[in-house]
Amino acid sequence: MANETTIPLLPCRSLDDVGPFYQALGFEVTYRQARPNPYLALRREDLHLHFFGMPEFDPATSYGSCLVVVDDLVAIHRDFAAGMRGAYGKVLVSGVPRMTRPRVRKNYDGHGGFSIVDPGGNWIRFVARTAPPAGDGATGRLARALENAVVQADSRGDHRQAARILDTALSRAAAADDPVVHVEALAYRAELALVLDQPDMARQMVERAGSVPLSREDRERLAATLRHTAELARDLDQPHVP
Repeated sequence: MANETTIPLLPCRSLDDVGPFYQALGFEVTYRQARPNPYLALRREDLHLHFFGMPEFDPATSYGSCLVVVDDLVAIHRDFAAGMRGAYGKVLVSGVPRMTRPRVRKNYDGHGGFSIVDPGGNWIRFVARTAPPAGDGATGRLARALENAVVQADSRGDHRQAARILDTALSRAAAADDPVVHVEALAYRAELALVLDQPDMARQMVERAGSVPLSREDRERLAATLRHTAELARDLDQPHVP
């Protein structure tokens, strides 16, 4: 057999929560019913997500998840980020819903990935179809700590353990550490601080990231991250938009 299609069926408390969220990300509603059971079908090009409503459902306890393999991880993340900014005024990095940034996943054999946690608490995990060339990644103690923190938080949802890993590594940052990795680690720790409701820590991490000496080449490699930290700094001075 060939040309099979698998469509995840995911829980949510209300279709009115997940529908507008995904529509902001570029999905269209292809089917919806209220009775006998709440059901919603969404599509974005070849990506289909279906939801069933459970009024007593608690998103914080959700185990709903699915994996989406894509050819251009950066492009789809950029589109989702633009949709979030249009609907919420910023990219949501904390609370529910939220979205992580594309990062190399050690537990995905070096493939890049990012996750969306939707209003139903479901983790939609996007993974790049191809991995970077072998030996293309950063090495060193801080780089390994960052990889481990990403596994703990972005894959397992253990943000406190990820923060502990980075706090230990950043307290021992050395001159030999790649400044690009140093900034990436600080930026990620700022994101974790926001998830953990630690705005003062987030501000501290953003300020530290801005003080790391960088060459022109470093800044080019960090262009997306520097834009992200600037956005975090701006958003820290604004109230959260639910």
